[in-house]
Parts: sequence; structure tokens; C-alpha cells
Amino acid sequence: MKAHDAMYIGGEWRPAAGPDTIAVINPADEQVIAHVPAGTAEDVDAAVRAARAALPGWAATPPAERGARIAALRDALAARAEEIAATVTAELGAPPQLAAAVHAGLPIAVAGTYAELAATHSFEEKVGNSTVYAEPVGVVAAITPWNFPLHQVVAKIAPALAAGCTTVLKPAEDTPLTAQLFAEAVHEAGLPAGVFNLVTGLGPVAGQALAEHPDVDLVSFTGSTAVGRRIGALAGGAVKRVALELGGKSANVILPSADLAQAVSVGVANVMSNSGQKCSAWTRMLIPADRYEEAVALAAEAVAKYVPGERLGPLVNAKQRERVRGYIEKGVEEGARLVAGGPEAPLETGYYVSPTVFADVTPEMTIAQEEIFGPVVSLLRYEDEEDALAIANGTVYGLAGAVWGDPEEAVAFARRMEAGQVDINGGRFNPLAPFGGYKQSGVGRELGTHGLTEYLQTKSLQF
Repeated sequence: MKAHDAMYIGGEWRPAAGPDTIAVINPADEQVIAHVPAGTAEDVDAAVRAARAALPGWAATPPAERGARIAALRDALAARAEEIAATVTAELGAPPQLAAAVHAGLPIAVAGTYAELAATHSFEEKVGNSTVYAEPVGVVAAITPWNFPLHQVVAKIAPALAAGCTTVLKPAEDTPLTAQLFAEAVHEAGLPAGVFNLVTGLGPVAGQALAEHPDVDLVSFTGSTAVGRRIGALAGGAVKRVALELGGKSANVILPSADLAQAVSVGVANVMSNSGQKCSAWTRMLIPADRYEEAVALAAEAVAKYVPGERLGPLVNAKQRERVRGYIEKGVEEGARLVAGGPEAPLETGYYVSPTVFADVTPEMTIAQEEIFGPVVSLLRYEDEEDALAIANGTVYGLAGAVWGDPEEAVAFARRMEAGQVDINGGRFNPLAPFGGYKQSGVGRELGTHGLTEYLQTKSLQF
């Protein structure tokens, strides 16, 4: 694993403007594994200027040719799949199997979908006596989180490139090594200089400079709702577009007709995946009152399979660990019943949190309302379908969810949920389906055609 002590700007690795660096820490053993440059506003400006200079040529490149370059990028990522997985394990702490299948495998598949979409999407249509063109928005600032360090990069950069935009990436400071591998793959794929640029750095410095830069046309951000609000306000003041994928507090609704054991087992697995560090995790499990204690027992049995240090990885850093432990303590304080886990550290070394299950959780409790971002499941009971719907929709978030039961009943219930994506009876993830939220879970969509159109603007010519 090699760390670059430079920024990737204008098609080459350039020294950072300042001397400061960021330590990259392995969350499993708390050891420093690398240092990367802490970018400044000067680095951001250089990257944006490179992207602006490359924009006319890339925007004029035929879509099929853009698709071919993205296909080459996909192939370069695929050739590095083992290195990517090992790097994600080292800087995020993801167990090797998860790192290989999801953290490396999923973004390769997503890049492939945009290679095809670039070549097949209709960027022009006739509407009456008009011709309507879909044109690139311009220079895109992509600010990505640490929880899926390559997928989140590809989910922004690939559609932006397919649309004809040029890009500047500021990855999370906890996981910059994966972003550097992506930059190497971009270079190998032969994308023109300046089409993609990488600046590593801290959010309040490099991230803010990028969001505020007057020559950025669209800011695409994934992260907390609090930071998303600030970016939205900055962009609104400059009348520039934003795409915001923010927090979630998803409901896993188990209807009376469901296979309870399957629904509970898959629901627990969903939350434990990536150590609960995903905004779409189904952290609130809604159970019919007459089957509640049975579900509690099943959840305790299911969570016991997730052993910290083996099947369950650490949280990304010490701050995140303490945040999640604080939520567990808050749950106990507010009267929830601790069925499994707790705030005590399960291992002496590493940023681990015990997989935790709470019962007797009521809708107004903090752990039922706020995003925890850790391996914590809350079980809530409901009396009837209307009660379940009120609980499911009773947060400020609306990103994702799940419904289990008779397919027709489950679909009818899901249609009434205030969420952007709902899985029915464990439906498989679809990289072509739009992903994004209602309410305070964000603005816009990622993946598939909907993700591509976020980076397009329309022009009509009348004849």
C-alpha cells in the first residue's frame, strides 16, 4: 500500500501548496499506516482551474467516447480489486470478505453501468417544434464520506464524467488512500488531463474551499445532514446546484404476514454490515405487538453471530466510537431494555463497539430518532398497520427502509412510506435504481439514469 505525498491535479501528481499532512490510522489496531497532504484553498483553486480548463474539450467529446473512457476506468479498477479491498480493510477496518465483495466489487459494477449509459443515453430529443439538449452542468465538486470510500467516489465521479462534466474530488480524511488508488486508475484509463482532480484535506479547510469556489457549478456531497445544510446554504447563496445524500433513520417494518425469523435475521444483518456505518441501515425494527418478545429473542440470537474483530469490524475512528457508545448509554438512560451488547469496549485495542440490541424502544426516544451510525438495532412494537406507518414516517429522515410480508400488502405499505428506497422481502440491491431520500435525507438521486441527470442541464432550441 503506497501513499502519495502529492495531489492529482491536471493529469499529474503535484506537490501540495502547504506542508501539513493528515495521519491515516488503521481503526482495527490504532496504528498510523500513512500520511497524506492536508490540502489548502490554494490546492483547491489549482484543481478547479484545471477542471475548468479541461471542461470544453471533455464536454465536446462524443458520449460514446466518454463511455469508452469510463469502461477503461472500470477495467483499471477491476485490475486493482485486491489492492482496493486490502486498502479499505486497512483504513476503514472493513472485514476482508466485505471489503472484496462490496467495497471493491460494487463500485466496479457501478462504473460499468455509467460506461453503458454514456454511450446509450439520449442527450437530445424533439419536443414539438423544439430540440432539447441535455448538456453538462460544468465543473463538479465531489465531497465524499469515509463509510464507502470507493463506492461514494464512483457514484459521483462516473455519472459526472458520463454527462461531460469535469471534476474535483475531496475525499474523507479518514480514507484518502482509496481515493488515491482511484486517481491512479483514472490515469491508467487515459482520461484527459484535468477531467478528474484529487485534493486530500480536512473538511473545514479543503472541503469548504471547494464548496465555496466561484468556479464550481455543482456540489455533490454525501455526509451528515448538519454539514449538508451548510453546503446547501453556501451553494444557495451563489445560486449553484447541489446534490446532497444525507442522513437516515430507516424503518424495517415486519407485517403480521411476514416470515418473522427471516425478517429479523436479515434486518440484523443489514445493520451489522459495515459495522452499522451506512445511512441506509434499517436501525428501527417495527414488530407486531403480539409477536414482539419472539422477535426480541430472535434478534438477540442473530446478533450473537457478529463477533467484534471477526465478522464485525471496528468503527472508523475514536470519535465515532465514542459517539456510538454515547447513544447506547442514552438508550439505557431513557429506559430502553438492553438485550445484547452495551457501551463497554469489547476489545482492548481498536475502535470496536459491541453489537447492540435494544427492546422496549418507544418512538420518541433519542435512539429511535437520531442517526447512530453504528451496530445498534432498536426494536419498537406497533398495534396495527396505521400505527406502524406513523412510527415509520415519524422522523425527519426518509432515505430507505424495508417491508416484510405478503407481497401485495408489503408493496401497498411501502408506497405510503416517506422514503426514497424501500426493499420488499429482502429485495436485492440494484445499481441502476435511484438512491436518495425524502425530507432531511437529501436532495437529488444517485445511480442509474437518475444519477446521470443530476449532472445535466437542459437547453431548448425553437424552430
